[in-house]
Amino acid sequence: MMKESSELSVKPIKCRNLWHVYPGGFTALKETFLEISAGEVVGIVGQNGSGKTTLVKHFNGLLKPSSGAVLINGIDTAEESVFNLSRHAGYVFQNPNHQLFATSVLSELQFGPKNLGLPEDEILARVEETTELFQLHAIIDDHPLRLSFPLRKIVAIASIHAMHPSILILDEPTTGQDHNGAAMVRKLIQQLRSEGKTVVLVSHDMALIAEVADRVVAMWAAEVIDSGTPREIFSNSTTLKKTMLQPPQATQLSQRLHGRVLPQITLTVDETIDALAQVADT
Repeated sequence: MMKESSELSVKPIKCRNLWHVYPGGFTALKETFLEISAGEVVGIVGQNGSGKTTLVKHFNGLLKPSSGAVLINGIDTAEESVFNLSRHAGYVFQNPNHQLFATSVLSELQFGPKNLGLPEDEILARVEETTELFQLHAIIDDHPLRLSFPLRKIVAIASIHAMHPSILILDEPTTGQDHNGAAMVRKLIQQLRSEGKTVVLVSHDMALIAEVADRVVAMWAAEVIDSGTPREIFSNSTTLKKTMLQPPQATQLSQRLHGRVLPQITLTVDETIDALAQVADT
């Protein structure tokens, strides 16, 4: 039986000196201490191989700690199955082909709620709500693997959303997406925030991170090396140089104009446009 600690309920995700060593001896995570609060949207950034995906796969039990501990809603993930943890933390794979398996989009949306043992009326309500949110009416009877890659990814996210986990983990959600798909991902994250859900976002899309994340966790060589607001991380030259990450293009532009045209560094396109408009009005 799952045991939850009221002391830890305010911290849906807590890593205590987490290490992960893959078979063969490769250390993918070391000395990882991390806490994520309820309702927080956290972006995990870093170069390929820095440990981002390895870290978040511990949050729903796909990976177990080699040492240390991971607590999800106060539950020790080492002691629970992926099925039980999926009630709390939903994981959306980077490649939707690793996740989709049903013969129709409708069946994909129904699968998770059915496995949770929900009554038929609740399953129907969740499927209808998810279909509306993700605008899936036109493809609801289609085979997911016959859809374009961007649509497959949207269906994969939708199938996890239909389970209503309190934590949603998105691994590179905008990779391969067109403009409409990327806009839908942004809309989803904003809605989840308004609902008080916790969102963990692994992404190389710095514009997305700057726009939606409350906090950014930077990783390098299997370790968390920095944590702060998007503005703090993207203005920290030491962290950016070590991780070899580039801030969003809007930020890079504002950095070039700072002091000559703009009085402040901006993060997003809208913020940059507003700053330029204010300068033009003066």
